[in-house]
Amino acid sequence: MNSRIPVWAVIPAAGSGSRMRSEIPKQYLRMQGKTILEHCLDRLLSHADIDGAVVVLDADDRYWDGLGYRSQKPLFTTRGGAERQHSVYSGITTLQYRCGDGAIALVHDAVRPLVSHQDLGRVIRAALAHPAGAILASPVTDTLHRQNDALEIDATLSRERLWRALTPQVFHLAPLLNALQQAIAEGAAVSDEAQALKLIGYSPALVEGSADNIKITMPGDLRLAEMLWLNQRDQHDDE
Repeated sequence: MNSRIPVWAVIPAAGSGSRMRSEIPKQYLRMQGKTILEHCLDRLLSHADIDGAVVVLDADDRYWDGLGYRSQKPLFTTRGGAERQHSVYSGITTLQYRCGDGAIALVHDAVRPLVSHQDLGRVIRAALAHPAGAILASPVTDTLHRQNDALEIDATLSRERLWRALTPQVFHLAPLLNALQQAIAEGAAVSDEAQALKLIGYSPALVEGSADNIKITMPGDLRLAEMLWLNQRDQHDDE
C-alpha cells in the first residue's frame, strides 16, 4: 500500500500584471515560445514528487482556455478572488475537495518559471519533516535603507537574520486552510502564506533557494528570465 503523502502545486494566476505595463497579464507573456505560466507548469509537473496542480484564474480570464495546456498529471482550475489570500484559499479548498485534508500544498507564483528541481525537492522534504511546513527563501545581502516622506534615507537597517521570501511555500493542507480562513475573516493583509501561518502561531522552516528563482514583475525581469532559462537549458544539455 502506498502511504506517500500527495503533494500538489497550487498556482495563483489571477494577477493583472500592472507593474509589467502590459495589457496582457504577465503570466501570459511569452518567453522562448511559451507563456510564463506554461513554463511554470512544465517545471513543477515534471518533478517526480509533485502529483498534480490547481491553477487559480481570474474570474474574467480570457487566455487560459486558448493555451490548450495538457499534462500527464491531473490539472484543475478554479477562480480566484480580490487578493492573493482569497485566490490561494480558493485553490486550497479545491485541493481539499480533490484530495482530502492529508495533502501537502505547494504554493508557487505563476511568474516564477525558473525554480530548480533541486530546490523543489529540498523544500518538499523540509515541509514533510516540519509541522509548520517550509518555504524557499534567500538571505538578505544588500544594505537596507528606510525612507522618510521626502524620499531621503531615514535609517539604515540591519540585515542580520533577514531573509527574502521566495516560492514555493509548502505546507500541510489543514493548517494552511485554517490560517487563510482566519486571515480572511479578520481582514488581515498578508503578503504570503507563511505570514498567514505565523498569525496562528506556526513558524515555517526556511530553505535557502537559488538566485535563479526570480519573480517576473517588471519589464526588465522578462529579459533576465530568458537569459537564465537559456543558461539552465545549456547546463542541462551539458550534463
